[in-house]
Amino acid sequence: MADHQESTLTLPSHPASVSTARRHVLDVLTQWGLPDTSDTADSVRLIVSELATNAVQHTFGQSPTFTVELRLDRDELLCIGVTDSHPRWPRRLPAAVQQDNGRGLVIIRCLAAEHGGRLSVEPTDTGGKTVWIAMPWTVAVP
Repeated sequence: MADHQESTLTLPSHPASVSTARRHVLDVLTQWGLPDTSDTADSVRLIVSELATNAVQHTFGQSPTFTVELRLDRDELLCIGVTDSHPRWPRRLPAAVQQDNGRGLVIIRCLAAEHGGRLSVEPTDTGGKTVWIAMPWTVAVP
């Protein structure tokens, strides 16, 4: 297997794109050897859903598209990034706030941590941001 593999998909910032992003990520990771029925696949499915939903819902029409990027380095580290062009970075709501939404980042951080990963946010050159999840790749290489 190559030292570095990657896949990128740009989608319109529309609610229907969330399931497309999720399907794309799972298809690519399955090709890279991740069993579709694994706990990691389930977590990645939810992480991508939350990140893509945030890119659609919280950019307020200021980001006409969002990009999902996957990188696998040396069969050791999987990075999942979702980029949009809105300048506002995600914020965690206080626990006391009673809302049905706004918990996505908490869920994402918890899922990443369960798999030994972490969340980070990076600015883009165009004024937007990429939310990254980096987690160990635990799939045995054939």
